[in-house]
Order: sequence, then C-alpha cells, then structure tokens
Amino acid sequence: MTDLPPPSKKKLGLVIDLDTCVGCHACAVSCKQWNAEAAGPDTDPYGDAPSGVWFNRVHSYEVAPEVLPPVEAGARKADEAKRPGCASGGPTLAPGSSPDGKRETQPAMTLHFPRSCLHCETPACVTVCPTGASFKRAEDGIVLVDDDKCIGCKLCSWACPYGAREYSDTTGTMKKCTLCVDRIYNAHLPESERVPACVQACPTGARHFGDLGDPGSKVSRLVAERGGVAPMPELGYAPVNRYLPQRPRRAGGEASAPAPDDAFDATRLPPLLRWLDRVLSR
Repeated sequence: MTDLPPPSKKKLGLVIDLDTCVGCHACAVSCKQWNAEAAGPDTDPYGDAPSGVWFNRVHSYEVAPEVLPPVEAGARKADEAKRPGCASGGPTLAPGSSPDGKRETQPAMTLHFPRSCLHCETPACVTVCPTGASFKRAEDGIVLVDDDKCIGCKLCSWACPYGAREYSDTTGTMKKCTLCVDRIYNAHLPESERVPACVQACPTGARHFGDLGDPGSKVSRLVAERGGVAPMPELGYAPVNRYLPQRPRRAGGEASAPAPDDAFDATRLPPLLRWLDRVLSR
C-alpha cells in the first residue's frame, strides 16, 4: 500500500460555481482535447452517453420543488420576522414564500454538476494502491497516477467514493484529472493560460483554479463568501475542490432571477446538498 506525504502548505484545486454552470460540457470537451493522448477517443460520440475515458463529466439533475407544510412555513415566516433589514418593519419573505404563510415552495430547478477528481488531502485511492502508482504530490497536493507503475487493478476506482477514476482499455491503466499539471507549470505558455483546460474553456466563468491553502487567494475568498462545500465531508477524505451552491430563485414570473444577497436563505441549502451527496454515493 502507498503512504501519503505530510500535508502540503500549497493546495491547488478547483472551485466550481453551481449557480453559473449551464451544463454546456465545454469543460469536458476541452479536457478531452488537451488530454487526447492520455484519455483516448470517444468511440461512440453520438451515443446516449460519452464512452471512453473522461477526466471530467457533467451530470444534470432536475430538482423537485420544496413544499413546506403550513406549520413549518409559518414557523419559518415567524423566524424571518425577527430578522432586521426590512424598510417597512415587516418580515422579508424568502424566495418562494407565500405571503399568507400557508405554504412555502422552493421552485424546481436544474442542477448541473461537473464531476472530476477532488484531489483529497487524505485520498483513499492513494493509500489503497498496491504498487505506488497513485500518489499525492507533496509540493502542491495534486493527486496523480504513474502509468509506468499502474497495473490496472482498479482498486483505486473501488476506493474512490466520488467516481473520479476511470479505466482505459487502451493502456490498461487508471486515468483521472491531473489539474493539467503539464499546463499550469508550463513556462512556454502565457501566464493567463497556465490554468487547467477546463477553466480556460468555461464560457460562464463557473470554474476557478488556485491555491486553496492560501486564505487570501481568489478561490479561498470565493469559498468563504459563498459558503463553498466539499461533497460527502463525513467520509473524512477532505476534498480540496469546492462547490459553490446555487442561489435560491424567486418564485412566479421571476423564477429565473437570482435572489438578492440580503434575501439569501441559507436554510434552503442543506437539503439540496444532502440530496446531492446521496446521488454521488450511489
């Protein structure tokens, strides 16, 4: 089995904004293009699902609306009445609230969830590897696979709860996201391009790359400001990557507009995140 290095001060990773991700798959396609030799071709590009090895996949889910019973809705409305910040002195209704307090609904939404390696601080995929092919870099925390040592036993895929490992029939080895380590340190590229291919390609700016070990970095500030989360933290693998949750939406005709920051209701987020954890654990 493989030992982990001491925790690195530098923790390179991704922060993905689920509020601005539109599920266009530009990240997956650009990753496939940049890693064409390692990932191999899609043997069925017009099939129901992409085949071959993909370091990054995007899943889309329809999330049903949340309907609260009258008692719970009334209790939440009473709690909101205690909050300051309303010019009229009355409660500020959270998005989807009914003015009469009889019921409260979170509008249905579409959630696009990009999935790739989370570069965990204590990755089970590394410690379970019998040959040392899976390893975590001490200098920046990136988790990689050494093709020369990998025997394709798939133990790492079995150990990873996030589905980040894929087996290549072409090479007989395991593949995964590398954070484009051959790009981010490439001195021949302009500094603006020294980011993972998926980050550069994202048309909505939903993907961010940086040092999550530095509290002052752009990505760390985003996580702090938006309440970034890691999937299934209870497993103890400490993923470095973070997801920024969707903002609540207004009900009725304004369902597509983000709620203003002063009406953001954090109590709506845990159920959605718990649901996402259940989906990932299947």
